[in-house]
Amino acid sequence: MKFELPALPYETGALEPVIGKQTVELHYGKHFQAYITNLNNLIPGTKYENMELVDIVKSSDGPIFNNAGQALNHDIYFLSFSPNGGGAPSGKLAEAINSQFGDFENFKKEFNAAAVSVFGSGWAWLAKDANGKLSIEKEPNGSNPVVKGLVPLLGFDVWEHAYYLDYQNRRPDHVNALWNIIDWKAVESRY
Repeated sequence: MKFELPALPYETGALEPVIGKQTVELHYGKHFQAYITNLNNLIPGTKYENMELVDIVKSSDGPIFNNAGQALNHDIYFLSFSPNGGGAPSGKLAEAINSQFGDFENFKKEFNAAAVSVFGSGWAWLAKDANGKLSIEKEPNGSNPVVKGLVPLLGFDVWEHAYYLDYQNRRPDHVNALWNIIDWKAVESRY
């Protein structure tokens, strides 16, 4: 199976000022593309050659895991945004967040704390288990909640390449701003 960079549902400059055009062009067009290219170069002739991306992440290690994990992570990340995003979720996801975290504002507070406290490079995730119970997960480097048997719903990239051009070393500012562009319909579709 050959993996491809998914098309963005918005223009590269559409997420400004939260994520600048140059950041999207570098992060999506260079970093994300490199993970896809590397994965496509690593899997021919291996047992992963015809697997779905999630299954590769669940069962691989080393360079294949790193590139597959980052391909999956970035796919979820970039397809969770909209220039018309923000606000709060609705429906069953909103009910689950309120039940699990008290209310949406408390969820955001806990999620932000997790994202800011990831040591070095990694991700903060909203994930669900098989019963629909939500959790906030911190994953190092290119890991993803699927390795724990969870379904990733929303991920914040806290590698410096995701925010350095726009926020320098101000990770908390980056994390706080992302809420303004979340496409909750996309996130809810994963729930």
